[in-house]
Amino acid sequence: MTRSQAIDRRDFLHGAAGLTFALTLTGGMHPRDLLGAAQAAEAPLAPNLWVNISTDGSITIMSPAAELGQGSFTSLPVILAEELDADWAKVKLAQPPWDPKRFGNPGYASRLSTTSSYSVRGYFTPLRLAGAQARRVLLDAVAETWGVPVAELSTEPSTVVHKPSGRRIGYGEIAAFAKIPAPLPKVEEKDLKPASSFRLIGKDVPRAELPLKVRGAAVYAIDVQVPGMVYAAVLQSPYDGGRPETVDDARARAVPGVTEVVKLPGGVGVLGSTVEATQAAKNLLQVTWSGAKGADYDSERVLDEYAAIARDKSRAGAVYAKTGDAPAALQAAAKVMRGEYRTRHTYHAQMEPLNATAAVGADGGAVEIWAGTQGPSGLIDEIASLLKIAPAKVKLNQQWVGGAYGRRSQNEVVVDAVLLAKAAGKPVKLIWSREDDVAGGKFRPATAHLIEAGFDASGKLVAWHHRVVAESVSAYTALARGSAPSKTDQIVMKGTPLPHYPIPNKLAEHVVEARGTRLSPWRGVGVGHNAFAVESFVDEIARAQGKDPLALRLEFSDGQPRMQTLLRTVAEMSHWGQPPREGHALGIACMEKDDTLAAAVADVSVERATGRLKVHDFWAAIDAGLAVQPRNLAAQTEGSIVFGLGAVLRERITIKDGRVQQSNFNDYEVTRMSDVPNIEVRVISTDNPPTGAGEDGLPLVACAVGNAVAALTGVRLRELPFAPDRVRSALGA
Repeated sequence: MTRSQAIDRRDFLHGAAGLTFALTLTGGMHPRDLLGAAQAAEAPLAPNLWVNISTDGSITIMSPAAELGQGSFTSLPVILAEELDADWAKVKLAQPPWDPKRFGNPGYASRLSTTSSYSVRGYFTPLRLAGAQARRVLLDAVAETWGVPVAELSTEPSTVVHKPSGRRIGYGEIAAFAKIPAPLPKVEEKDLKPASSFRLIGKDVPRAELPLKVRGAAVYAIDVQVPGMVYAAVLQSPYDGGRPETVDDARARAVPGVTEVVKLPGGVGVLGSTVEATQAAKNLLQVTWSGAKGADYDSERVLDEYAAIARDKSRAGAVYAKTGDAPAALQAAAKVMRGEYRTRHTYHAQMEPLNATAAVGADGGAVEIWAGTQGPSGLIDEIASLLKIAPAKVKLNQQWVGGAYGRRSQNEVVVDAVLLAKAAGKPVKLIWSREDDVAGGKFRPATAHLIEAGFDASGKLVAWHHRVVAESVSAYTALARGSAPSKTDQIVMKGTPLPHYPIPNKLAEHVVEARGTRLSPWRGVGVGHNAFAVESFVDEIARAQGKDPLALRLEFSDGQPRMQTLLRTVAEMSHWGQPPREGHALGIACMEKDDTLAAAVADVSVERATGRLKVHDFWAAIDAGLAVQPRNLAAQTEGSIVFGLGAVLRERITIKDGRVQQSNFNDYEVTRMSDVPNIEVRVISTDNPPTGAGEDGLPLVACAVGNAVAALTGVRLRELPFAPDRVRSALGA
C-alpha cells in the first residue's frame, strides 16, 4: 500500500503518438468497450495515449480504474474532458490495455489498483495534463492549417474558434487532417485551467455506466460464458494454511455431470457440466485437513487476550505515528484518562460472490482470465508467477465488478480457476456459493484499543497515546503474494495520526499479533475501527470535563479550519444544542482519512427492554477537497453510511476452532431497509486537491451512534457491534 507521488508527468503523457486501440464495439456490455457506441468511427486521431478523436466528433477517453460502483468510470474521464474542452455529450469511455507503465496509478507507483479511494486523487493532475496536451495538438493543427498564430485560437466545447475572423471548426473535422507531432507538445501544471473556468469538474454529469446496469446489460464476471468451458466448485480449507490430506470423493464423483475431482493447495476442486452438479458434489466431499496456525483460532477468546496485551506496556508496538514525546508527557500530566474499546471481524458481503473464468494454453505458456478485480497489476503478476510465465502472457478481461469493498484486492479464486483450467485442459468457470464466500472470507481484523490522554493543570490536552492490538493485514497480504511486508500497516492503523487534532504529544502504535486468520482490507480500512475508539474517547473526555461534545471538538481542532467548518455544518444541519425529541439523543463525531475530512451527527433511540437501537436521522458533511462530481461524492458517502450501519447494529463474524460460524445472510445480517435512517449529506468543495470519497461516511457511524447512546442512557458501549444482547447487558436489562 506504499504510495509514491514522485512521477515524471511528461512520461505519463508520452509514448502514444500514432497509437490507436482495437476495441470491440458491442453496445457497451463490457467495461472494456465504448459505452453507447454502435460502430467504429473513421480515422481516429490519438493526440496522446489517453484519448482518441474520430472524424464524426466522438471522443474516446480511457478510464483506467476498475468500476466497482463508485463512479470512477465517469469521474476520471470528466477530468480529462475538462482540459480538452470536450463536449461531454460526444464523449465515449473505454478501459485501456492493462499496461501499468502507461496507465498505472501514479499514487501507487504506477500500479493498476483501485483501492483506498485513490483513483481521482492519483490520476487528477496527470489526466488534466493529458487533456490539455490533446487540446494543444488540436490548436496547433488548426493554427498551421489556417495560417494564424496559435495564441489567437480558443476553444469552446469540442470546437476551436478564431475570434478575429469568426471561423469555427469542430474537433471531428480537425481529426481528419491533424498530424501527431513528434515529440508531443509539453504542457505543465501552470498551463491548466483555473478552477473558475471549469465547465465539468465540480458539476454533476450522469454516471456513464448506470444505464447498462439498470437495464441488465452490464456483464459481470459471474455472467461470462466461454466456448467449451466447464464449471467448478471448490471445498476450501476451513482455516488459512490448511491442506487436504485425505480426500474421499466417491459420493461426489457419483453426482451426474461431475467429470473430475482435483486436489488444490488449499482445497479440493470439483469439475462438471453444470453449476448445480459441482456445488452439490462439493458438499459431498469428505476431507481431512492438515494443521495450521489458525486451526484453533477463537475470535471471542482473542479479544480478551488482545485487551490484556493493550494494557501491557512491556509489549512495545510498531510506531505508526509520533509527535513529541507522549509517554513522557503522560508521566508529567496532572491528570490521565484511559479508554478501552474492541471491534470484531466483519465480512465484505459484496453482492457478487467471488468467481473467475480461466483458460490455460495447451503448453501452459499463456493464460486468459475473465474476472472483476480491484488490482489488475497484482493479479497479472501473481498468475505469471504461478505459471512461471511472463506477465505479457497473462491476458486479463476485466468485467464489471459486482461489489468489492476491498475483497477483490486478493486473487485466490483466480488462482484456483487457473489451476483447475490447467488440470482440465479446457476453460473453467469457478464460482463460490455465498456459503463458500462466507466460510472462506477474508475479514476485517478484530481489534482491541487502549487510549490514554494526559491533561495539564489547566485541563488542556497535552498527550495522547493510542495502542491498537490486531493482526497485520499488510503482512498477511504481502505473504500471500510472496513479498516482504512493510514496516507499518496502514490498513490497520489509518485514522490514528489525528492531524485534525493538533495535540502536542501523540503516539500511535500497532501491537502486532499473528494468529493465522484470513484477512483483507474492509471498507474504510483502519479508520473504521480507530475512529470508533478515538471519537468515543473524545466524547468521554467531554462528559468528564462537563463540556459540550461539539465545543470540545472545536477546542481540540483549533487551528484546523476545514474540520471546524464541518463540525459547525453538521451542528447546524442537526439543530445541535436544541432539546432532542423525547426518548432520543444526538451524538457527534468526526474523522480524517487520507486528507479527506468528515463529520456527522446521529439521532438515536434505544428500546431498553430489547436492547434494539434505532438510528432515526444521520447528518454528515464531507470535505474531500475539490469535489469533481459532487452528487456522486454525496451518494458514495451515503452508501458508506448505510454499509457501516450494519456493522454497528449486528454484523459480526465469529470463528471457533478456526471455523467461521456464520453461513449466509440469514445469520450474517447486513443492513436492512428498516434500519436505514433519513440521511442528509452535505458536500463542501474546497480549493484543496481532490481526495477520496468512497469510504468516508462509514467511520463516522459507530462513534456518532455510540455517542448518542451514551448521551441518552449514560452508558458507554465499548464493543462493536452494538447487538441487542450486548446493549441489554450494558444497560443492565
